Amino acid sequence: MGILSYIKEEIQVIRERDPAIKSNMEVFLYPSFRVILRYRLAHKLYLRGHYFWARWISQRGARKTGIEIHPGATIGRGLFIDHGSGVIIGETTVIGNNVTLYQGVTLGGTGKEKGKRHPTLEDNVMVSAGAKILGSFTIGENSKIGAGSVVLEEVPPNCTVVGVPGRIVRMDNKKVPRLDMDQVHLPDPVLADIKKLQDENIRLHNALKQLIKELRCIEREGEDDEDL
Repeated sequence: MGILSYIKEEIQVIRERDPAIKSNMEVFLYPSFRVILRYRLAHKLYLRGHYFWARWISQRGARKTGIEIHPGATIGRGLFIDHGSGVIIGETTVIGNNVTLYQGVTLGGTGKEKGKRHPTLEDNVMVSAGAKILGSFTIGENSKIGAGSVVLEEVPPNCTVVGVPGRIVRMDNKKVPRLDMDQVHLPDPVLADIKKLQDENIRLHNALKQLIKELRCIEREGEDDEDL
């Protein structure tokens, strides 16, 4: 793909997923657009063994945009980073096509692995604001990571993950649409557990009330028998 075709594709991706962009010219000011172009150049240098120059280009991009992408990371087409401040993508990260990352996302390692130590995000994954994915495992395609979640283990395809540590909530095995950018209306397994405990508490409370009522009836019947 030529540079002009690539730029046109990036403009289309950003305008498609960010309603705040009103014209193509605005895209050139967009941090995601600028840092991805720098990453593509730095990645080519990295693959050729020019590690210093690759890091130099990537670090300049990080200082200007607040988005730090290691030149060794492998990134597919259609990556969209909304706002982007605080986004960190580690060296051995692998990102598929049409992935969306929001501000404050970290795709990092735990500090214990060697070799492949960062996550793999398959196609159409969405990672919401402030989420952290730490370790060398895979986030399956069409999955969504809720805001502020900390994911420490593999996620199957077509799932939603929320919480600290992240918990998997299946979405009836339905695929998440590619352009589903909803970070708010996600399942909450903690709330579901609390609701379950509340329902169980009410059931036990009612059962105890019934038991006390029956015991009092038995006591009254005993008193009546004694009077006779």
